[in-house]
Formats: sequence, C-alpha cells, structure tokens
Amino acid sequence: MVPLYVVLAGLLFANSAQSQDSTAASSQGEESALTGTVVSSTRNTLVVRGEEGQYRLFVFDRDTVKPATLAVGSTVRVVSTPGEEAGARVASEITTVAAAPMTPRVGTQTQPVPQEIRRLERDIKRQVRRFQAGVRAGMALDPELVLLGVHAEVGPFFNPHIHLRPNVEFAFGEVTSLFALNLEGIYTLPVSSRVGRWSPYVGVGPGFTFLHQNFEQTTGEGRKIDFGDFNSNVGLKILGGLRYRRGTFMELKTSVYSRPAPTLRFIVGYNF
Repeated sequence: MVPLYVVLAGLLFANSAQSQDSTAASSQGEESALTGTVVSSTRNTLVVRGEEGQYRLFVFDRDTVKPATLAVGSTVRVVSTPGEEAGARVASEITTVAAAPMTPRVGTQTQPVPQEIRRLERDIKRQVRRFQAGVRAGMALDPELVLLGVHAEVGPFFNPHIHLRPNVEFAFGEVTSLFALNLEGIYTLPVSSRVGRWSPYVGVGPGFTFLHQNFEQTTGEGRKIDFGDFNSNVGLKILGGLRYRRGTFMELKTSVYSRPAPTLRFIVGYNF
C-alpha cells in the first residue's frame, strides 16, 4: 500500500508542473520569435517572409533593438509581442542570421506579398509621419455657417500620442463671414484601435477669430441701408473626435470665451 504522504507529494508535483506549463504557454503567447527573409524595410516597419512562406508585418518602437540596416533578402530572427494593430506585431529584438546574397537565387519564386499586409504597412507609415497636411469642411452653429479649411499636423512632441495641429478656417453664411486661425494640440487616447481602426482623440488650444456681419435692407424709396459690424477676439477651442488610420477624421469643436464666434462646429477632414 502506497503511503498517503507519497500520494499527496505526487499530486502537488503534478499541479506544480501543470502550472509551470500553463505559465510558459501564456508567456509564449505574448512573445514569439520568427526566422525569415526580409521582404521590405522602412524607418518604422519590417515585412518578413517566414520559412513556411507566411508573411508577417512588424513595427518598431523606441525600445526595439535592431541592426543599423536591414537589407532586403537577408535572413533575420525577430522576437515580437502583440501590438495595437491587428495583423502587426511590435518587434522587440531583431538579429541578422545571414546577410543578403550578392546575386538572386536562380529558379526561386516567391508569391506576392498579400495586399492586406501592404495596405497595413502603408497605413502605419502614414500614421508615423512627422508632418502631414489636410483639408476640412463642416457646419457651424450660432451663427449658422458653412465651413472650409486647411490644416497641418506636426509631431509627436514629448509623447507618441501628442501632436500639434494648426489650422485655418473660412466660414460663410447669409449674414456672417468668418476667418479663424487656430493653434490646437491633440492627444490620441491610448486605447486599442483593433475594432474599426478608429482612434478617439481630444484637443485644446487658442483661437484667433475675425468675424464680419453685414445686413442690407432696401427701403420703399429704393435706397439701401447697410448694417455692418466687424469683431475680432481670442478664445479657447476645446475639441474631441475620431480619426481613421487611413486619414479620415470627424470632430466636434466648441469655443470658450470667444463670442460672437460659433459655439459649436462639426468638422469632417482628411490627412494626406
């Protein structure tokens, strides 16, 4: 008969081994390594064709350890972790296993890179540009105006999610014409963008508004009476919106301490 303490010791050992196996599997699920051939490389992305023919897209961050150059055709080993973008992983360490051959191998054929990989690579490259320009249009309320404008986006500054976005807006209504110069900063909220590829953001900044209101009335004798008024002010703009990784964004903006500027603006724009 087996002593009771031997049975208990065996159960404890089995539970410990199972716990270690599950912990190791969880760790492997978070971090993985891939060895393959470099298909393309940019300042922020890397596309690798694995040994089984699968293509993987990796992105770099400030902690990525990698060689100074990643030549197309060279063999590399990439250690990576899951990223915010579905279909892309964050490379933590890249090691060159073999240099690119001097001449291409004869008779070798590789299937083209899937379009979804190329599309995601272009989208990520667009997002990490230091400078972008764009256009915007929308509606303003109180007074009611049609709005057109242009803007630039520069950054990031101090934090990967903080950008400066100065913009110029022109608005026209039945009585009112407006010209606004806004110096706004936006902060993209660090939440996962896997669902729908939309990212929320908030912003704030000063705005300089020049507003002209003009109303003409014709008297019974055929004479025109012109009522005109010109105002300029400095106010605070507060905004929030959603941006799509391919450049489109939607935004709501309000003005504080800037009467008679519009109190609410709905804007749709695009970053090139």
